[in-house]
Amino acid sequence: MAKSTRRFAGVLLTGLAVVQALTSCAKEDVRYYQGYVEGEYVYLASPLGGELKELAVARGQTVEAGEVLFRLDPNPEALEASETKQRLDQARAKLADMNKGQRPSEIAAIDARLASARAALEQAEHDYDRRKKLRDEGHADAVSASELERFRTARDVAASEVAMLAAELETAKLGGRPDAVAAAENEVGALGVRVQELEWKVEQKQGVAPAGGIVQDTLYRVGEFVGAGRPVISMLPPENVKIRFFVPESLLPTIAAGDRVEVRLDGVEASLPATISFLSTESEFTPPVIYSKENRAKLVYRIEATPDAGRVNRLRPGQPLEVYLDGSQ
Repeated sequence: MAKSTRRFAGVLLTGLAVVQALTSCAKEDVRYYQGYVEGEYVYLASPLGGELKELAVARGQTVEAGEVLFRLDPNPEALEASETKQRLDQARAKLADMNKGQRPSEIAAIDARLASARAALEQAEHDYDRRKKLRDEGHADAVSASELERFRTARDVAASEVAMLAAELETAKLGGRPDAVAAAENEVGALGVRVQELEWKVEQKQGVAPAGGIVQDTLYRVGEFVGAGRPVISMLPPENVKIRFFVPESLLPTIAAGDRVEVRLDGVEASLPATISFLSTESEFTPPVIYSKENRAKLVYRIEATPDAGRVNRLRPGQPLEVYLDGSQ
């Protein structure tokens, strides 16, 4: 109802502005025009849906930038974020364990087995060399060929055992395989990104004022379900308050952005200063098909001005006013 009433008021004031603009063309000594206050509202919504758990402001309340205005139910995003953090901790622990290799006690056991195998190899080499020397010196009756072959085989088996345990010890110190470590690192990275995404979603379940201003309306009550992207609060920052008025086509060459104007309001004795910030490039009401010198005077153009800081609190959207272009009332 409030929006439709304000829209109707804006249309009515626009019509009055056209009449005033046309009549003022014949009065070059009077350069004021009817206008009205226009507000560009900011509608605050969450990209996610949920039950409205808290409404921290009321209509007409003044808020500061960064102030929390409402909160939606953070679940299930908060629960999923907690679960994903636990999975991330597990993945990080697994990766750290893979990079460490086997435990010190396991490595010590392999090292002890390797020392034993080296001792066995040394003994096998000694036994083989002693029998080979006897046979080379001509004592074939003391050492047969088959016996010498048996000691050589024992020596080779002991050497293989030493080589196997040495490789096992080196592998135990290296940790996990490179491809397994890379897969674990990718899992940690993916879970970290997922946690960031879920934490962002939880943050989006609350509405924060992007700038200071006045709360115009609250569109939901606590306990109601708010759909994704549906505005919960509309607010009007001071910098979004504009002064809108219309001037005839003949006056356009004398107006430029940055020009100063004076604004008079009903019930306010002193005028309010403002600065022209926008000049429309199109006429609001255009005669059909052909222009002539007579109907060209009917063209009016929309002008917008920004009130000076500190004076906005006296302006309300839809409020009628008079704009003086030359500062003389």
